[in-house]
Amino acid sequence: MLDRGVMLPGPFQVARALAATRVLEAPDLDDALEILHRDPVANAFVATRVEAVGLDPWRLGGEMWGWHDADGRLDALCYAGANLVPVNAGPEAVRAFAERARRQGRRCSSIVGPAEATATLWALLERSWGPARDVRAHQPLMATATPVTEVEPDPLVRRVGRAEIEALMPACVAMFTEEVGISPLAGDGGLLYQARVAELVSTGRSFARFDQDGKVVFKAEIGAVTAGACQVQGVWVAPEHRGKRLSETGMAAVVNTALAEVAPVVSLYVNDFNVRARAAYRRVGFREVGAFMSVLF
Repeated sequence: MLDRGVMLPGPFQVARALAATRVLEAPDLDDALEILHRDPVANAFVATRVEAVGLDPWRLGGEMWGWHDADGRLDALCYAGANLVPVNAGPEAVRAFAERARRQGRRCSSIVGPAEATATLWALLERSWGPARDVRAHQPLMATATPVTEVEPDPLVRRVGRAEIEALMPACVAMFTEEVGISPLAGDGGLLYQARVAELVSTGRSFARFDQDGKVVFKAEIGAVTAGACQVQGVWVAPEHRGKRLSETGMAAVVNTALAEVAPVVSLYVNDFNVRARAAYRRVGFREVGAFMSVLF
């Protein structure tokens, strides 16, 4: 339902909002990166894409919208691809991005980003885009820059090899289905999802512990990497092994490797209702540094 605290813009405000936004192009790259680097932890997901391929929509997998302040300076971004992600977006920028998104129509599978901006964005879009399949209004954003000392890292957690992708896939599918509520194999039969899993493995960003039968006991991936921070995703423990603190020892291994070899800060975000996971991450050294919100379609 539309938040009564969010006013729908009138015709003048709509025209002004649209005039202040545009699709960014190659000459805007430096300015866009400056905005992304203002908060390396919160912006890791978008920054890793832009740093890798620039602003070309075909390579980026979506458009990058920019919002300009009254002086004409680029001051906020919104990635519009498979996800709609506001970046450094204050109230005016959010309203502008919402109007552009409303006119374009929903093309994304989720809206995700800093909680305040995402909540306002969804409040403005819900009437035309709703209903959502699920709304996760508060997802603590956690980070650490300190190697783990309070938990013994699992020595059996290691990078997954390319020859192990087939053995890894069932765990990835199970994790995604538990977390998102739908199977990643729907639609295209899982081709895009399998390609993403293979990409993470091939770049050394997939970690797992296998048992003697070659089945995954614990897994996690580093989904985003920038010079300032990386973001862990897809943390999963096989159901029959839960309750053994494998998420703690496994994450300790991943965090220590990431800090030593990948980025100076390791982050993740977690559902607020997942009390056990939040406690495990705190024991590994993560601390809350903000909050995300996700709207799933």
